[in-house]
Amino acid sequence: MRVLLSTYDSRGGVEPLAALAVQLRALGAEALVCAPPDCAERLAEVGVPLVPVGEPVRALVHGASPPSPDAVPRLTAELIAAWFDKVTVAAQGCDALVASGVIPAAAGALSVAEKLGIHSAHVSYCPIFLPSPHHRPHPLPGRPLPPDVTDNRVLWELDAQGYNAVFGPALNSHRVANGLPPVDSVRDYLLGDHPWLAADPVLAPWQEPADLDVIQTGGWILPDERPLPPELVAFLDAGAPPVYVGFGSMRAPKDVARAAIEAIRAQGRRALVSRGWADLALIDDRDDCFAIGEVNQQALFGRVAVVVHHGGAGTTTTAARAGAPQVVVPQWADQPYWAGRVADLGIGAAHDSTVPTTGSLSAALRTALAPQTRARATAVAGTIRTDAATVAATRLLDAISRERPPVFA
Repeated sequence: MRVLLSTYDSRGGVEPLAALAVQLRALGAEALVCAPPDCAERLAEVGVPLVPVGEPVRALVHGASPPSPDAVPRLTAELIAAWFDKVTVAAQGCDALVASGVIPAAAGALSVAEKLGIHSAHVSYCPIFLPSPHHRPHPLPGRPLPPDVTDNRVLWELDAQGYNAVFGPALNSHRVANGLPPVDSVRDYLLGDHPWLAADPVLAPWQEPADLDVIQTGGWILPDERPLPPELVAFLDAGAPPVYVGFGSMRAPKDVARAAIEAIRAQGRRALVSRGWADLALIDDRDDCFAIGEVNQQALFGRVAVVVHHGGAGTTTTAARAGAPQVVVPQWADQPYWAGRVADLGIGAAHDSTVPTTGSLSAALRTALAPQTRARATAVAGTIRTDAATVAATRLLDAISRERPPVFA
């Protein structure tokens, strides 16, 4: 069997697909990934073939200014066109396609699967992107939610209308050009009858009752066997566990490294600063701080006192698995959700604003460094599923087998 995994996303959205690809390979299937070129090095490390599609995500996120709502129609059309072009070729001979990432790329990939007549599934990494009476939808670009509407079901109906308005014209134009009928509801088409939720049921439970038949597998985690760099190990060994600070692929808040280092020092702790795409840097040459690039977070987070981060699904899950208390400083999208879950579970603190100060981070660190927070984080760590990628890979291959016509000798 051969499976194509498709996304347009930063590292946090590519890593779960890499985990699924590795497990598919372990079960005897072939897997390749269609994704932006930023992830080429990571996929090469685990031996997963990449078909690069689209412009680098880093240039989009960290350009002179973030894309404005006015740019959304153009970007939508470009992404859908790129996915129809590249994925149609890459998916030849595949038995199934799994799509995630930004809406235009995912909808384009699913349309290609429909055109080729192969099994497909859509996966989300956080419950807030799936319609539910238990939470509000995430606002679409240029379409804020009406503040006077509190009924979640009404808001999700408005959300469906927004999908059609924002993404429908470009998607249906390309579908018709490729011999496919237009879709009446972009969101319903994207999610399908049984959308997948690759998020841990303890960290991010899917609440019932709901109108959607969601398949929650747990978070897809790629085991990382890379050793930590010797100079990082030397820093870790030289004193008490430091406090880690990193914002991954995000645009970091202005002066966040200074605010974080000063807050960490105020607690009598050492600091470990991850540069990330925002190129965070040390503020002086004192030996109580150390800067790192790309490293094995699974190995690192078990050796730190607290993980201060932006609240991406992958970072939150990795820290929770390691039993590391967290301070989440959410910036956008699903990150406020993960911050709230960390606080609700008692495994850390949720920062109230996107731009922290030394004082606000000091208060959050006091919560995260409390003995009861460490004890709770240790307890929750033992409940996080580690087999989710295997479960998902098995389920996918079983679905392909059921849909294949019988072969007679």
